[in-house]
Amino acid sequence: MTRKQPSPFLQQDDAIFIAGHRGMVGSAICRQLHSEGFTGAITCSRNELDLTDQRAVTEFFGRRHLDAIVLAAAKVGGIQANNTMPADFIYQNLMIQSNVIHAAFQTGVHRLLFLGSSCIYPKHAAQPMTEEMLLSGYLEPSNEAYAVAKIAGIKLCESYNRQYGTDYRAVMPTNLYGPQDNFDLENSHVLPALIRKYHLARLAVERDWDGIVKDEAVFGPIPKDTRAHLSACCKSDSHQRQAPSSAVVRLWGSGTPRREFLHVDDLSAACLTIMGLPLEQYRALCASRPDQPSVGAASGKHDPLPTVSHLNVGTGKDVTIMDLAHIVKSIVGYHGEETWDQSRPDGTPRKLLDVSRLKQTGWEPRIEIKHGIRDTYTWYRRQTE
Repeated sequence: MTRKQPSPFLQQDDAIFIAGHRGMVGSAICRQLHSEGFTGAITCSRNELDLTDQRAVTEFFGRRHLDAIVLAAAKVGGIQANNTMPADFIYQNLMIQSNVIHAAFQTGVHRLLFLGSSCIYPKHAAQPMTEEMLLSGYLEPSNEAYAVAKIAGIKLCESYNRQYGTDYRAVMPTNLYGPQDNFDLENSHVLPALIRKYHLARLAVERDWDGIVKDEAVFGPIPKDTRAHLSACCKSDSHQRQAPSSAVVRLWGSGTPRREFLHVDDLSAACLTIMGLPLEQYRALCASRPDQPSVGAASGKHDPLPTVSHLNVGTGKDVTIMDLAHIVKSIVGYHGEETWDQSRPDGTPRKLLDVSRLKQTGWEPRIEIKHGIRDTYTWYRRQTE
């Protein structure tokens, strides 16, 4: 079979493999492709293709004759998961990235989009963080293993582009949320954990033990201490409208760190915007300075502008974890109290991305955080109806 010559940007009939299509990011990109009329999306379940198996990945790509790849597959989790399973995070992510990127090159796939994470930046980086801050300082220890793997993915893309002239692009999203998120109470990120904790507390105040059982069946185990609090609330005086004096909702850390949140549908739109840029325009964007309003490479007598190898994707706005908790609490409709467990780690004090490069393309986030959380909570509740 004769392969098509790679075009400088996506075509609607391109064969595009979405690695990790069942996850929050991959499923959003699949929806975005469908909504924009792309007809060649290819997906494969983990049971059908183990991305940590180099031979299997290379053989799969060779049979499919792909035009482009979106690498959204990854082992992900919150502070607790990263802190307790560093070997799993660094090994699995390194293997997935290395196998997919190398197999893409081996089988002649010219275009690839790699999705990283804002945790690649130093713990005490100046805010907001520009792309140039990569490798400029020490990482946050609690998620260092995951961050190192993601940095390696960026450098893999950069190195294949330099040596072989491929068009492998990388985006670094801020904290994401939305449908298909992971709501595990021990290993999820902060926003889905808040949604679930407040929802379970609301069910307990309403003495809806059947609802709690359904929630556990869909979203995973409830830790014993949390379960005990929920049970105590469900068994309290039937005339009591509020939670008992011992708070049902226990939140991690101090609540003071600031985080930026982006709805996954906004990310998927940004990914297609970036993939749709002609190569020359994408390179000029990477070579531009964050504080410059126009896109373009250096010219004339000036020194060449520094070229970065990835683009930030975020909103450019952040919120404290405590304020975020109050937003979620209001949307869920829980009226009880909460306590903050400061024995739990806070992580990086602040993570705010500079997204001025991406905004030069005309992309802007559309989903305001309160609307996005309300939409996510609606999706969450529907899973147990």
